[in-house]
Amino acid sequence: MDIQPKELLQQLFDSAVAAALPKGNLAEYLPKDTRQKAVVIGAGKAAASMAAGAVVFFTFIIGGMFMVLRRTGIIEIGVDKLTRRFAHNSIVIIPVLMTTFAVIATLIGTQELALVYVPVILPLMIALRFDSVTAAAVALCATTAGFTAGVLNPINTGLGQQLADLPVYSGLLLRVLAFAAILLAGIFYVTRYALKVRNNPALSLMNGDAKEEDKRHRYQHGNDEGVLTATPRQKWAAFATFAFFATLVWGVLTQGWFMMEMAGLFVIMGVVVGLIAGLKTEEICEGFNEGFRDVLVGAMICGIARAVAVVLEEGQIMDTLVYGLGNLVGGFPAIFSAIGMFFAQLGFNFVIPSGSGQALVTMPIMAPLSDLVGVTRQTAVLAYQLGDGLGNILYPTSGYFMATLALAGVAWNKWVKFFLPLFAIWIAIAMGFLIFAQVTQWVG
Repeated sequence: MDIQPKELLQQLFDSAVAAALPKGNLAEYLPKDTRQKAVVIGAGKAAASMAAGAVVFFTFIIGGMFMVLRRTGIIEIGVDKLTRRFAHNSIVIIPVLMTTFAVIATLIGTQELALVYVPVILPLMIALRFDSVTAAAVALCATTAGFTAGVLNPINTGLGQQLADLPVYSGLLLRVLAFAAILLAGIFYVTRYALKVRNNPALSLMNGDAKEEDKRHRYQHGNDEGVLTATPRQKWAAFATFAFFATLVWGVLTQGWFMMEMAGLFVIMGVVVGLIAGLKTEEICEGFNEGFRDVLVGAMICGIARAVAVVLEEGQIMDTLVYGLGNLVGGFPAIFSAIGMFFAQLGFNFVIPSGSGQALVTMPIMAPLSDLVGVTRQTAVLAYQLGDGLGNILYPTSGYFMATLALAGVAWNKWVKFFLPLFAIWIAIAMGFLIFAQVTQWVG
């Protein structure tokens, strides 16, 4: 069937308008004939729907954009060059990347950049004889370690201390030590798993996965035919790609860009880079469509998971939870109060997987409560940071986390099997720092 672009766009527009009209959507639920006013409960929750929609939309766009980049050939060329460079010492790249990602996250608080990192490093990790879990772990564990410690993180440390009436970014030394401990534990754990997979691929959690086998065939044998050489157009396309990523960093750091702005940039990036590399418009569209198909299931899962959190927030259920958790912590002995705050924040993170959102809801209660139970406010903020950060890559209600797993092609149950031991190690480290802070009555 031959459909003209203008006709297709008009049909899409008409369908969107028809779907948005209340008359068409609500007519079957309203009384057939009434002269009275009808009150529709919940009609004003568009913002709640958008909270989940943004995550789904972003997942689709980034999946499509990277498929277009792969069609240009520049990803394969880059992976080929990096694979040859690290061929004899491939394991070094894991601590280097994790340290870089963690430092960025601890300074600016952008855990969501894991969404950008994973599609970039995934082909490299596969080519170096690791697996998709390793790629997801490098991005997720590193950004979580940096975000959780929050050395200069404005989202958790800055906001939490402001709400607790503390000098912003005070207590720097202990947070630096926590950052080092959490990151080193993560690097050791991920590196250990990566070495195990490289030495025996059968031990990979992705073993037997058809898509994983396809990735291995595509990237691990890509350099068997000799060194890949970029054409002039591919070189210009690679330069344009770096320019777009530089624009992305600028937008995130200085303009407050988030998923919708990043998605818009990625659409432009896919089209422009594709055209520079010599792709036809039909090939670019097919690339986006193929990328959409690859992340379809994961995008739906992360959207539904985010919707659970939205329901709990919009249903005012979280207020009851905060009140109950506050009463529970208040009943603990003084020496365990900080630990109780940590686990309360860790549990509450399931409801609001947002650092700033959790701070705004919990810290106005936890800060005064800490005065009553003998915990310094600095320690209460640390308990909030640790509880908020560590759960972000465990709970399926975390939208960016589920989207990252979708982009990596890793099922949530496989990730949990990989992550739980490290999660337990991180909890032990967090408890150690909180006990030290409580015993010393740490004030920064």
